[in-house]
Amino acid sequence: MRLLTVSTLLLVCASSGLALQIQCFQCEEMTHDCSSPDFIVNCTVNVQDMCQKEVLVKDDGVYYRKSCASSGACLIASSGYQQFCTGKLHSVCITCCNTPLCNGPRQKKRAPASAAAGLAWRQACLQAACVLLLLLR
Repeated sequence: MRLLTVSTLLLVCASSGLALQIQCFQCEEMTHDCSSPDFIVNCTVNVQDMCQKEVLVKDDGVYYRKSCASSGACLIASSGYQQFCTGKLHSVCITCCNTPLCNGPRQKKRAPASAAAGLAWRQACLQAACVLLLLLR
């Protein structure tokens, strides 16, 4: 019965197209914001679930690094650099976000509620599948 429940849940999640993959901007130490379509990448499904943005203020200008990241790695990095995020010379600011292309330019509007609900559904679906798989052990 448990196997049937897990199989059914995974089938529903998979058939709904709910693979956990987002797109982020990706670049290394660019002197511009690198938020054009040329810099969009697909993050690794179910592994890299966040976008990361680093802003570095150096002697010769402001540099950007953007990438896909796992939530754990990104949140640890961003919290570790909070004290260096001053906006002054030698400042390093790291931010994390979990919606498509969120490490690009600031959005003028908030995402529609349906987009947030879709992300919440995908996360709940994956968590439920993981819990059920752990119960099978």
